[in-house]
Amino acid sequence: MTSLNSHGLRFAFGTLTVLPVSVTRWDRATARTGMLCAPLAGLVVGVLAAALGALSLLAGSGALLAAVASVAVPAALTRGLHLDGLADTADGLGSGKPAGDALRIMKQSDIGPFGVITLLLVLLAQVAVLFELYGQGWAHGALGAVVAAVAARLALTLASRQGVPAARPEGLGAVVAATVPVGRAVLVAAVTVGLCAAAGAVFDPYGALHHALAVLGALAAAELLLRHCVTRFGGVTGDVFGGVAEAAATTALVVLALGP
Repeated sequence: MTSLNSHGLRFAFGTLTVLPVSVTRWDRATARTGMLCAPLAGLVVGVLAAALGALSLLAGSGALLAAVASVAVPAALTRGLHLDGLADTADGLGSGKPAGDALRIMKQSDIGPFGVITLLLVLLAQVAVLFELYGQGWAHGALGAVVAAVAARLALTLASRQGVPAARPEGLGAVVAATVPVGRAVLVAAVTVGLCAAAGAVFDPYGALHHALAVLGALAAAELLLRHCVTRFGGVTGDVFGGVAEAAATTALVVLALGP
């Protein structure tokens, strides 16, 4: 079990980040443990994004540049794979074609108009919210960056649950699809929401509720996109996972921007 947990952590960081971690096992048991550990990878990405944004703000850069820095770090730490997956998923959904043709569109190396528009709006939304949060102080912006990154990877844990099929027999989507038992996925989600609420409580009691709602809202948006993709494509792909992660991160930030 200890060995499997070690390989699972390697799988999580090796597939969800570009951090120098060697994936030494590539099987469904390892993928299951890895996807259960996905929020931990999100935590590391979020902390690094928050650190750069906060340091930038404290150095006098201004809230806008700090926001851009916090958005750039997750993109860099994934080589843009989640953003690329979002764009490909948007092109596939926007094509209006049958599943087979839509999947072929998603595999193409170029990005179509649906993908470009979606990327533009998502990145603008993320920067806009973090600009507002950093305007309230470095701690608000930093925690927002962390919560968004954690929520994005938690959405991947739930998207890997049993009962959600793969659309193709190959690729990362096929390796991780339907590997995570539903009960374990729900448990990880509950613990993660609780920890994000505890972090938000640093500001005030409402902060706890606000940050918990941000994660729950992120998971709801990710679930809606996931179900739509399963209906349209017949299952999930690596691109769909990327789209789900970015949808969750953006929704978490938008929820944080709402309210007093």
